[in-house]
Amino acid sequence: MQGETAIIGNGDSVLAFKAGGVDAYPAGDAAKARELLRKLAKTYKVVFITEDLAAELDDLISRMNEQPYPVIVPIPSENGASGYAGQKLIRHMERALGVDILFNKEER
Repeated sequence: MQGETAIIGNGDSVLAFKAGGVDAYPAGDAAKARELLRKLAKTYKVVFITEDLAAELDDLISRMNEQPYPVIVPIPSENGASGYAGQKLIRHMERALGVDILFNKEER
């Protein structure tokens, strides 16, 4: 799996993924996470990033989502979910399908 999947996160958030064979990159702040994401986007197909950092890198992630790779997946941090990932998932589904299949609301 090396070279295909990575995780960017703070603290202990990355340890479980590292134990599972995912390349782990700790980032203590948004600036470091932004630098890592730009670097990792060149070599990894899937990059997990903790929600707290992803929310601060929303502009960069939005631009990167216009390309097929890497797939950037926000995940809860050691502090739990913030709702960022869920909101992004709903927005992407609405854009792709024209309807919110989770809450059954049509896009306006």
